[in-house]
Amino acid sequence: MATAPVAPAGEEEGSRAAVAAHQAGGPEIAFFDVETSVPQRAGQGYALLEFGAILVCPRRLVEVACYATLVRPADLCVVSAASVRCNGITRDAVAAAPSFLTVADAVYDILHGRVWAGHNIVRFDLPRIREAFNEIGRSPPEPKGTIDTLPLLTQRFGRRAGDMKMASLANYFGLGRQKHRSLDDVRMNLEVLKYCATVLFLEASLPEVLTVENLVEHAITRSKTNGANSSPDSSKRQRTISQVNNPTPDGDNQESVDPAMDRDSSELISHIEDIKLNATMQMGVSSSGYSGFLEPSDVSTECIQISANPSYYTQRTFIKHKDSPLQLCCAGLKVQFGVSTKFVDNAGRPKLNIVVDIPEDLSEVLEFCDNLAQRTSQESGSTSEWRPLTKKYGYVNRPTVRLNIPTTVSSDASMYSTDIYKKEPSGNTQKLAFSQVDAAELDSLFVRGNKLDAFFSLEIYDYQQNAGIRLVAKRLVVHSE
Repeated sequence: MATAPVAPAGEEEGSRAAVAAHQAGGPEIAFFDVETSVPQRAGQGYALLEFGAILVCPRRLVEVACYATLVRPADLCVVSAASVRCNGITRDAVAAAPSFLTVADAVYDILHGRVWAGHNIVRFDLPRIREAFNEIGRSPPEPKGTIDTLPLLTQRFGRRAGDMKMASLANYFGLGRQKHRSLDDVRMNLEVLKYCATVLFLEASLPEVLTVENLVEHAITRSKTNGANSSPDSSKRQRTISQVNNPTPDGDNQESVDPAMDRDSSELISHIEDIKLNATMQMGVSSSGYSGFLEPSDVSTECIQISANPSYYTQRTFIKHKDSPLQLCCAGLKVQFGVSTKFVDNAGRPKLNIVVDIPEDLSEVLEFCDNLAQRTSQESGSTSEWRPLTKKYGYVNRPTVRLNIPTTVSSDASMYSTDIYKKEPSGNTQKLAFSQVDAAELDSLFVRGNKLDAFFSLEIYDYQQNAGIRLVAKRLVVHSE
């Protein structure tokens, strides 16, 4: 049977009546995944071959309903050999499947008005769903919110599982091979999320015991013990257990060890700094006490809108996320260019700013805002030249943005409007006090290569035939070396 209607967990098939308690817009989280054809030439799009979803109770994280269906593409020739190698879905398998037009209502009902979740769904699955609905001339379903577990786990869990793809995460936790079939993959996605959350919860409960350093120290100790007759250099690379990629066959009497130690001790050590940095970043942002600032992974682009405030003499526009002003925070940004005083305000005071590298997830959010604001500006009749928010430098084409550090005048003295802190290697954070605005003093803090945590707002401007988005720093935490 090609189609499995939404049914209570445990039933792959059933009647539509089974979803009476799970209507569109319900409180459940919809974990979903799509399988598609593999484009064979430039300009060729993806053809939807399978859709699968589970509804998950957000309070208990248990599956309460499921839906899966193969989808017959308009042209069966798009199911190439490369496509079959990717997901195992053959032309014969989809030849008798329903078209997307036939199953569109069911897909819409399970997705519309719910929180959507999945691995890499923002960059892949969401666009495929919208394309499929556009092709049949229907409005696509809209989410209440979006949880993309790829950037979320990469940021919160660190790159302990390498590239953090679903197959790598499943391998890391010993959950078996990824099947690249929609329903199997979303269920694996939920399990991976539970495992990651459990590990982070345990580490937070006993940070002095369950730390990465202690795991590595234990691995090295075991390695030296097992390789007592080896040379000192070789003992550091002695394997203590078999690789997860090559599981120990049943019957072999091998000790079961935490997967975190399932690699060369030298390889584990090489990742320590990345993991420590990630943990420091998270601690810096989450413990900031600055409410209302969102990390890039918490932003749903579907919920971003441009709003006009009619109370101003000249209409001002604002960028909002779920009806609140969009303010962002991001940790571990690297300074690319120090304090610039190139621009001045009407009073002749320098407009201070720095340029920092930004990660891909932040770049995607800012580029979305930039495109939306530019389109709104053009539709309003503005003839100003739009200044791009992000710029790319260097041979690696790394995205960068300019963070503005505003100043105010109080009692004839200029002061920074931005709160500036210094974070010691020990983790202690201290607010810096400045007696006056001093660009040279500030420049000594924001040295190229230094890292900082930034909390900033997005302000749209249109002045003297120049328009764009200005990032205004509300708080900057500089990491001391």
